[in-house]
Amino acid sequence: MDIKTAISKLNEADDKLHAIEHALALIQWDAATGAPKNSVEGRAKTLSILTGEYYKTLVNDELNELLSLLEDNKNELEYVTLRKAEEFRNEYDKIAKIPVEIVTEYTEVQAKASAAWEDAKIKSDFSIFAPHLEKVIEFSKKFIEYRGYTKHPYNTLLDDYEKGLTTDDLDEFFSELKNSIVPLVARIKESKVTINDDFIKKTYPTKEQEALNKKLLKSLGFNMDSGMMAVSQHPFTTNFNRDDVRITTHYFETNLLPALFSTLHEGGHAIYEQNIGEELNFTSLGTGTSMGIHESQSRFFENIVGRSHSYIEYLYPIIKEAFPKHFKDVTSEDLYEAANKSELSLVRTDADELTYSLHIMIRYEIEKLLFENKILVSDLPEIWNKKYEEYMGLTPQNDAEGILQDVHWSEGLFGYFPSYALGNAYASQFANKMKETIDFEKDLKQGNLENIREWLKENVHKYGKLLTPSEIIEKATGEPLNAKYFIDYLEDKYSKIYDL
Repeated sequence: MDIKTAISKLNEADDKLHAIEHALALIQWDAATGAPKNSVEGRAKTLSILTGEYYKTLVNDELNELLSLLEDNKNELEYVTLRKAEEFRNEYDKIAKIPVEIVTEYTEVQAKASAAWEDAKIKSDFSIFAPHLEKVIEFSKKFIEYRGYTKHPYNTLLDDYEKGLTTDDLDEFFSELKNSIVPLVARIKESKVTINDDFIKKTYPTKEQEALNKKLLKSLGFNMDSGMMAVSQHPFTTNFNRDDVRITTHYFETNLLPALFSTLHEGGHAIYEQNIGEELNFTSLGTGTSMGIHESQSRFFENIVGRSHSYIEYLYPIIKEAFPKHFKDVTSEDLYEAANKSELSLVRTDADELTYSLHIMIRYEIEKLLFENKILVSDLPEIWNKKYEEYMGLTPQNDAEGILQDVHWSEGLFGYFPSYALGNAYASQFANKMKETIDFEKDLKQGNLENIREWLKENVHKYGKLLTPSEIIEKATGEPLNAKYFIDYLEDKYSKIYDL
């Protein structure tokens, strides 16, 4: 086989894998946004068969040989082809070690686990989900055995979401955050400043919230002709390609802010996907480079933009127009303080910027314990509650606000949670750099996000998977990931709000 033929066959395989992924994602989108309850068995079987086809397309002697040929002649390859071959090799080596029957069986198990989690969450009953979670964890441990690991078994899972990330890295990273955040939280507790957010917790009809959130999403620059917004139990983003990116949110009639900020969050994910370079569309490189970088985009728009003083000045009249009675005696400053009120809470998705990382630390510590075989699934509710008592001084009153609050484990996404904390740090570093060339506050006050979006597009979005996370952050900011920017951002912001 010559190089030209190898490249052609690689592209054919890429097209087929993308088509299978498209079909899988459509089924999962349907499952989360309205598929009938009794469709679980049929959906699980279809997902299992499609996953088998994905495996056979990726793991075969011909593909292995052509990848070896391209690797031997990498100096002759264009950069996009080289990166595509590297991504294929990475995926091949990850999956080829696992027997196809194990992969397909797991897909069926995971589909049933997701349905069981949703039922358990609604009923606030962990026992419904527990046996399914045990199977998901058992498979995850099998995968680690097949794939191998360096130093710590959890490292294999972390690497799936942030290339090269290890428990040693995270232990140091979280230690740095903890040493800064915990004292700041303590100082806020001693502050005499009180923030009234009662106006946020009145009745806000879903229909009016939906209209407001769609307007907000459009103002971010989300292309509605290449995307849509729906409702799900847990907000998420699905990208089929840059021309079809879908998000969901979840409305609470007795609280205006959760849906608003989840829309900003998922909108950040979606804008990233819509702005990936057109030449990468429909390829294995046509998506975000890592979950940490992806979360940097969602946390950037949710917090650094959405919860900023300047953007809330722009947002305030829009919200007041949507809910004039609720905001009759509410000022822009009241809204800013309510959106940034810091208080220890039980639910991660409702957490403020300051305490959010504490939620991630709890999940990180529990996942490490699971894959060190130090705890069992049956132990999880008790361990979860103890850690919330330790970190927050709070104890969940039921499973829904405790162990069942996140969808991630039902989908086997172990190693994902640290991405959120990394995303906060990446986002602050990006913001610090772009302020050198953009009149950031002026643009936010005007609700003009064009310059900000363009900076992110040119420095992050357009590259898709062409660059690694470390290459992205160094190319965009001139230095490796540095938690200092996030810590300084929190210290400055909350010191002003609470007059510390």
